[in-house]
Amino acid sequence: MEIKENIEKVRDRMAAACRRSGRSIDDVKLVAITKTVPPDRVQQAWEAGIRDFGENRVQEARGKIASLAGLPATWHLVGHLQTNKAKAALELFEWIHSIDSLRLAQRLERLARDEGKRLRVLLEVNLGGEPTKSGVSEAALTELVTQIAQLRTLDLCGLMTIPPFFASPEDVRPCFRRLRHLAAEINSRQLPNVRLTQLSMGMSHDFEVAIEEGATMVRIGTAIFGSRP
Repeated sequence: MEIKENIEKVRDRMAAACRRSGRSIDDVKLVAITKTVPPDRVQQAWEAGIRDFGENRVQEARGKIASLAGLPATWHLVGHLQTNKAKAALELFEWIHSIDSLRLAQRLERLARDEGKRLRVLLEVNLGGEPTKSGVSEAALTELVTQIAQLRTLDLCGLMTIPPFFASPEDVRPCFRRLRHLAAEINSRQLPNVRLTQLSMGMSHDFEVAIEEGATMVRIGTAIFGSRP
């Protein structure tokens, strides 16, 4: 009941943020982040209506997804992906939110081509310039978008960011707004095979502000499953 109630509260807050910004709740996907969450609690979230789940690490996801193979769920990789884990990631996930280099994208493209698959991807943008975080810089973003759009088995759907942490969610608003503007700027150039429609931004601490600034995917862990050990 705790997980179900938490999900209901999150959805209510999402709906309120959509109303404030003149958006439809149907335009925002809730991705439940299951890092360190055992399979039985993931099952409870599915029974409460969640259909999209996110993992940070390929190694943890492998066993968890296998144990939940009976669930018709969509799995997202939201954490940094090393090139040597690309094959496993392709097998496990339908979405990868954290593409940050042409080398990684090309590796996934070759693997997907060999497997006869298509993969939906987002580019991670490091808006805070933090050396401890992954992501392409703003300066290099357009070139990377152009290069990845040429890869035939990857569907480049949009952008993702993990902004610097601020105690007040309002202080994060400029980062979310900037990501939306970056997507709009790139779309306005009408580059071949480029149409960025997805913005993955906002977590438990700040997802309402992210929705107000245009998020189409919010990545919620703590607000659903509670604090991690």
